[in-house]
Amino acid sequence: MDQAISSVVRKLQMVNTSDHNSVVSINIFVALLCASIVIGHLLEESRWTNESITALLIGVCAGVIILLTTGGKSSHLFVFSEDLFFIYVLPPIIFNAGFQVKKKQFFRNFITIMLFGAIGTLVSCTIISLAIGAIFAATDSVCTLQVLNQDDTPLL
Repeated sequence: MDQAISSVVRKLQMVNTSDHNSVVSINIFVALLCASIVIGHLLEESRWTNESITALLIGVCAGVIILLTTGGKSSHLFVFSEDLFFIYVLPPIIFNAGFQVKKKQFFRNFITIMLFGAIGTLVSCTIISLAIGAIFAATDSVCTLQVLNQDDTPLL
């Protein structure tokens, strides 16, 4: 029994501190998110508050607590990772928004939605094409000037 406990303790000591910090920050984030949802639903009948105000106040309180506990120095307890947001947080939000769309409203606005998609795609392609063209044009002129200025370089 002592041998099993000692092996578990050794494995826990080998856990990387960055892994530990990320687990702690994710747990705190999930706890604050759950608290925001629960308190928002409890205060749903209130005329003056809604879920967004509740989430804002909980975030402000958590930030003040972090600033007070760290002595006003910057804290790396909550590090925002774009990858975690785009992989784990954003897909459920998009799924929920798509799941709660009314079919009648969606098909009534279908042409408008498709026009926004097509026009947005064309605008995006145009901007990217112009940006890449500007990059190539800048390097092309440098290359042309180098070739035309062969008087200074000896012939091979």
